[in-house]
Amino acid sequence: MNGSGTRGKTNRLIMEKSPYLLRHARNPVDWHPWSDEAFDRARMEDKPVFISSGYSACHWCHVMEEESYNDHEVAGILNEAFIPVKVDREERPDVDSICVAASELLTGTAGWPLNILMTPDKKPFFAATYIPKESLYGRPGIIELLRGMKDLWIRRRGDVIKSADKVSSMLRKGAGDLSPGMLPGAITISAAYGELTENFDAVHGGFGQAPKFPVPHNVTFLLRYWMRTGNSAALKMAETTLTSMRLGGIYDHVGFGFHRYSTDRAWRVPHFEKMLYDQALLADAYIEAYQATRKEFYARTAREILSYVLRDMTSPGGGFYSAEDADSEGVEGSFYLWGEKEIIEAAGGLADFAIKAFNVRREGNLSVEVGWLAGEAEGGARRGNNILYLAKPPASLAMESGVSTEEFERRLEAIRRKLFSYRQGRARPFRDDKILTDWNGLTIASLAKAGAVFEEGLFLDAASSAADFILRNLLVENRLLHCWRAGEAGWQTGEAAVEGNLNDYAFFIHGLIELYEATFEEVYLERALELNGVMTKRFWDAGPGGFFFTAESEGLSALPFRQKESMDGALPSGNSVAVMNCLRLSAITGDSVPAQMAEAAVRIFSGNLCRYPAGHTRFLSAVDFRLGPSYHVVVAGDSTKDSTRRVLAALRAEFIPHTTVVLKPEDKDIPDSRPRLSSLKRIVRGIEAFKSIDNKTAVYVCAEGACKEPVTIEAGVPANELIKLLGAARP
Repeated sequence: MNGSGTRGKTNRLIMEKSPYLLRHARNPVDWHPWSDEAFDRARMEDKPVFISSGYSACHWCHVMEEESYNDHEVAGILNEAFIPVKVDREERPDVDSICVAASELLTGTAGWPLNILMTPDKKPFFAATYIPKESLYGRPGIIELLRGMKDLWIRRRGDVIKSADKVSSMLRKGAGDLSPGMLPGAITISAAYGELTENFDAVHGGFGQAPKFPVPHNVTFLLRYWMRTGNSAALKMAETTLTSMRLGGIYDHVGFGFHRYSTDRAWRVPHFEKMLYDQALLADAYIEAYQATRKEFYARTAREILSYVLRDMTSPGGGFYSAEDADSEGVEGSFYLWGEKEIIEAAGGLADFAIKAFNVRREGNLSVEVGWLAGEAEGGARRGNNILYLAKPPASLAMESGVSTEEFERRLEAIRRKLFSYRQGRARPFRDDKILTDWNGLTIASLAKAGAVFEEGLFLDAASSAADFILRNLLVENRLLHCWRAGEAGWQTGEAAVEGNLNDYAFFIHGLIELYEATFEEVYLERALELNGVMTKRFWDAGPGGFFFTAESEGLSALPFRQKESMDGALPSGNSVAVMNCLRLSAITGDSVPAQMAEAAVRIFSGNLCRYPAGHTRFLSAVDFRLGPSYHVVVAGDSTKDSTRRVLAALRAEFIPHTTVVLKPEDKDIPDSRPRLSSLKRIVRGIEAFKSIDNKTAVYVCAEGACKEPVTIEAGVPANELIKLLGAARP
């Protein structure tokens, strides 16, 4: 493990299972995990609580650890005047979300590492992100800051308590002060598009300047907006963004997968951590772009992303690991950077081609690409190192090189294999091997969609294995738990368990729905419905509506208040995904109750959506689905027949995001079709009425409670003609 794993004696974190907390178990800081014990001790000793939240792939978290948390002077002040608490934001997103809300209120921003001071009764009064050890450029260092806060707590306690009470009151009000409004519709959707347009980088894609984050739900929203309106500019925005990201250094051209974000406007110089959820959400965006445009470039990118996940992020049991670190051997990005001599050694006879294609410079390209890193480059740590990126799409580079696109791409792949083999000899970044239910749900959804669209059994098998892993290991007494690691049963069961939050339920249900529509295995639909019922019982606000992020809890998980979140950030909000799930489940089953809940949730968050539409693009995609026209398709027939397979393949190939599909199996020669049909009858109301006709596959297209006359499909009939019934021809 990277960091301070061999230093000194251990603190309380040595008993934890989170790799991030274990990393800090040998700091001289007397860390507690988030627990009743920490706050009981704070009350008893009359000390404020110092909360440090981070995660294992966070570069600046590691910097702060090395500078401050391994420093005995800093540790002495923390241990003497505060109760230090370390939080893995991925293990405890409930705690971290409250810290983020407090930081945004106190400072106007948030990030990681995130440092919060709270009173013993969990009221925040100070927030900061990265804090250097020593004061610098007028910014106080952690030693000066801690001494000042200690003095403030002793000498001006009344002011601290007054401030903490005010902050806590505002946070509580912000979490619960919602009232139902008018249902947002096409006007709000158009307003979101307008805001995205104003912030769009027409040269490099994406939104804003630098640093620049991939926000996949912005792209998938734009694809839906194009589908609804026929506005070609929306499609161009989506394509420019996806193309620029794939060409840039934010993409790992050697081993595949995306890094967390780009420090520059052109997507060339990333922070090098890789997060599972980024892979899942970005793969989904590239799959949908392929469906919308039929451009193989997007399909290949999605396949590459998911092949990285299957190769490097999959546990033996089938679940997916959380992240890979930015650092190797204490240096950020060293696993991914290349010197010119290394390229020559690894690529052999293709070295000149590789150097030109990937913009490699003898002196290194980092200081050229972004000033943020230039200082480190000039200091020697990065001099001569290069980030690999493509300046133009392969077709353009091929033309400049005087070869065909096919030949150019063949050479690139040959180079990639050589560089990959060479890179395998390097020290790998640390991998956080905890398995999170919510992030796995997103990955299951993307793999299922990829398997269906590309007709790739490997992806479907991986999605099914991961879903089965979650159901087997993280579903206890019909309640989801949040995290699992290396078979450590004590981390999932008993009083040490981390209870599932709204995202765990919503994202995993989303994965199960996608997996059902990809495989038509009824067990996944049954599980989705069961868990949706549990989610409703545990998180739904029976008053005005909407889902809380956490269930009511006491003891270890007790929080100062419960939040309701609607805004889509790096992850979509749980409410965004839950609303879409409810709409899809209602359409599939014919049960109106989930749709009514979805409408109530949209109403309660309508003010948020209308105030900042572009911050709710995943939520507005659900609003778009609800606005319609949406279609429900039932395919009745023998699933082994070519005609049935062709129909399903045609439906999956198209970009028709407002459609749900059910297969009613009428297999004559498969013995398990009868119990499958019996299961479907329990789930889908009126499924008996949908039948094949004259032994031919029949397709029923329903909208707004009414179904059109069924269309029969034979093997020789072009199944893609069916798409015309859905009104889903491309704009």
